[in-house]
Amino acid sequence: MEGVVDVSKLDRVGPWSEIKLEIIKRYALEYSKILTSQIRPTFSHIYVDAFAGAGQHVSRRTEELVPGSPMIALGTDPPFRQYHFIDLDQVRVERLEALAGERRDMFVHHGDCNEIVIRDVLPQLRYEDYRRGLCLLDPYGLHLNWETIRAIGHARTTEVFLNFPIMDMNRNALLKDPTSRSPRDEDRMNAFWGDDSWQAAFYAPRPQLSLFGDQADEKTVTNAGVAEAFRQRLLKEASFAHVLPPLAMKNTAERTLYYLFFASHNPVARKIVEHIFDKFR
Repeated sequence: MEGVVDVSKLDRVGPWSEIKLEIIKRYALEYSKILTSQIRPTFSHIYVDAFAGAGQHVSRRTEELVPGSPMIALGTDPPFRQYHFIDLDQVRVERLEALAGERRDMFVHHGDCNEIVIRDVLPQLRYEDYRRGLCLLDPYGLHLNWETIRAIGHARTTEVFLNFPIMDMNRNALLKDPTSRSPRDEDRMNAFWGDDSWQAAFYAPRPQLSLFGDQADEKTVTNAGVAEAFRQRLLKEASFAHVLPPLAMKNTAERTLYYLFFASHNPVARKIVEHIFDKFR
């Protein structure tokens, strides 16, 4: 397939994305080994990529082709029982369908992952059916709804890597002057966070000395503080049993682009990913 790839149609990714892909590769291998070794014959495991992309990228560092998360998942041995790749873009979907070929274990979904995950994928991951999943939620900015995250957490069957797009939030919603936000960006933030409680999490009072004594002044909290507030939502509102402190993914200027979360109901999974995260912190 590489001989016919039009690289101009592929996303270009930086070193931070290559690190994320390496993390997914390492954990997918361990996860598939564990699930495949289950004694119960009805046990099966599914891989879900909610913003799958085209399957490949171009490295900004080397200008070479880099396997995307779909190709990493497809190359995992032992294999998953099924693969579900979702994307809203028609060109990306066509590339994924070309990857699928005649495979009967790979399903490509064209549409909004917020609808498809809840309607088509989660019903196949019922706890009582001994089906488990590994899901990558890597949105293009704020295009993920809290209800999707919450539904996955409440199902108790699926482990999640989640991209928390703090840079996109800072550019569009987390402005120093809250009155300068557009209603559209506020709605997007409400959808991602689940309600408008993010405003209380992002803007904290800071005492400021004036000629007339102390008075409150608003300021935004740090990126790490925002991420921790969201981690608490994953634990309390989405009901995940384990949510690791996220890994800050930074560009070459040391600016945090996003935080990579891992959420699970399995203590063994937590230990494995904690070990992997520690190698890249």
